[in-house]
Amino acid sequence: MSVQAAYDNWSATYDADQNLTRDLDQTVTRETLMGLRCKSVVEIGCGTGKNTLLLSQIALEVYAIDFSAYMIEKAKEKVRSANVVFITQDITKQWTCRNESADLITCNLVLEHIEDLSFIFSQAVRVLVKGGYFFICELHPFRQYQGTQANFQRNQEVIEIPAFMHHISDFFYAGKNHGFMLEDFREWWHEQDQNKPPRLASFLFRK
Repeated sequence: MSVQAAYDNWSATYDADQNLTRDLDQTVTRETLMGLRCKSVVEIGCGTGKNTLLLSQIALEVYAIDFSAYMIEKAKEKVRSANVVFITQDITKQWTCRNESADLITCNLVLEHIEDLSFIFSQAVRVLVKGGYFFICELHPFRQYQGTQANFQRNQEVIEIPAFMHHISDFFYAGKNHGFMLEDFREWWHEQDQNKPPRLASFLFRK
């Protein structure tokens, strides 16, 4: 099953399924970004809008992008803020965002499904204003080393979503190669993750 088909399918139960990674990502995003105030935010991979409402509270305008129209429909049911525009788009193609039009780009639990990090970083540096932030929160590669990847259950079958391995250094090098400065890097555990490798890794780059 393709990544897009999987998320189209998963959209029906994504918010209701038990998912510690999703829940921790929402906590991490709130803790990291709540203090910011932005004019324009581009949310890459908005999914069902788990972080979109927060972004609408810290920004004058939010462009929430996802390649799954089904995920976006779920997001629209939850997020009715007038300053949010939802866009269905494949982020592995040229983004429709204007050059230097956003002062924050967020990307949550998306890049494990993207083979070419360089293209994503090239688009981010194009779209951000000087001094703008690029926030990334992803499944920690330590979990991937152990065989963990995004999955959901459907009709008693576990559907694993295609994923690519990106090491921590891959994010550092992609940022450096596209002129970003690393402002912050953190590893995160859910409260149920005692004595386990970190669940998430977050990066805050600045143009």
